[in-house]
Amino acid sequence: MTKSFFLKYDKNSKTVQIKKHIINHFINEGNSTITELSKELDLSVPTITKFVNELQDQELIMEYGKVQTSGGRYPILYGLKPDSIYFIGADMSRHHLNIALMNFKGEMVDYQMGIKFEFENTPESFDILHKHLQNYIDNVKVPKDRLFNINLNISGRVNPESGHSYSNFYFSEQPITEILTEKLNFNVVIDNDTRAMALGEYMSGVVEGEKNVIFVNISWGLGIGIIIDGKPYYGKSGFSGEFGHFPIFDNEILCHCGKKGCLETEVSGMAIHRTVIERINNGESSIITELVKDLDTLTLTDIMDAVAKEDPLCIEIIEDVGYILGKYIAGLINIFNPDLVVIGGKVSQAEGFLLLPIKNSIRKYSLSLVNKDSKIEISKLKQKAGIVGACMVARSRLFDNNKNV
Repeated sequence: MTKSFFLKYDKNSKTVQIKKHIINHFINEGNSTITELSKELDLSVPTITKFVNELQDQELIMEYGKVQTSGGRYPILYGLKPDSIYFIGADMSRHHLNIALMNFKGEMVDYQMGIKFEFENTPESFDILHKHLQNYIDNVKVPKDRLFNINLNISGRVNPESGHSYSNFYFSEQPITEILTEKLNFNVVIDNDTRAMALGEYMSGVVEGEKNVIFVNISWGLGIGIIIDGKPYYGKSGFSGEFGHFPIFDNEILCHCGKKGCLETEVSGMAIHRTVIERINNGESSIITELVKDLDTLTLTDIMDAVAKEDPLCIEIIEDVGYILGKYIAGLINIFNPDLVVIGGKVSQAEGFLLLPIKNSIRKYSLSLVNKDSKIEISKLKQKAGIVGACMVARSRLFDNNKNV
């Protein structure tokens, strides 16, 4: 069952479109007065007043007090009613699953972080994912009729429009969104994990007014999320951001995409993991041998723990990866001239050990006139960027079922 937002309220398409614009304004700009809405949406004050009153009656927006002015009547401030609608986001990593609940105003209500889950491209892994989502829905402490979209972040090639995931869980021609919607009895949408992280950081993270942002996700793999003029950039089929698959190196390392020489084969958590094991096996010392008894069980988390303990070998490997990454971020800066580049993902937990060589490399390889106004920052949301972004994507897809209204 998929819910059609506004269906029980409105039949007139023009009415629905105006209400969409008002709600999207509140989502993107926050609380506003009638006058501000009128100017932003280029509609008369009486028209805006009419629709704001209707949205209040529908319990979708509410008053947030009055704005003090130098003279005359104080205008009323309006905004989204937090408990009117809720959204669920799910974010998968290599060994864990995070699920969270967000209200209409974009406030995180509940987190379940670090649920044990092995993300594998198998029907069995997909079934376990479904069970975790069903369990969360069954136990969520909000009215079920106020739950709208559930968004699932998936790595690799994802087409949010069609609902297909081509890199993972692609077991039939039926879109994964349809399969999960039928199983969960709630509308399910999907997006690329890095693009969702970019949106999460843009809406509630380190971004402070910048409209053109590149989010670099260096986790087990490598990808980017692109925000242009305040909106996520999807590309023709939703496949934008495959930064890790630039054909860069003349090596014989097979990438999971099936090709050799991808940037990701030398610049990613996977590459760091491989290099740490190789160098320890070649006789170099590391605190890693004290943290794990068997290198076959070594995880990226173990490596980040070693970096936090200032292990020289792990720090050196992270710095080397950071310098190479910075060289190719310099290319992105030359192309996009962004306001801000955000470094996120699991490997960004190394913070300065990763960020400093990235910045040094960018200064060396990018055009100084182009990069001088571009800031480089570490993700503020850190390990929650994906799950916050998943919820934000779910909210951004609120009107998907009204496309023909």
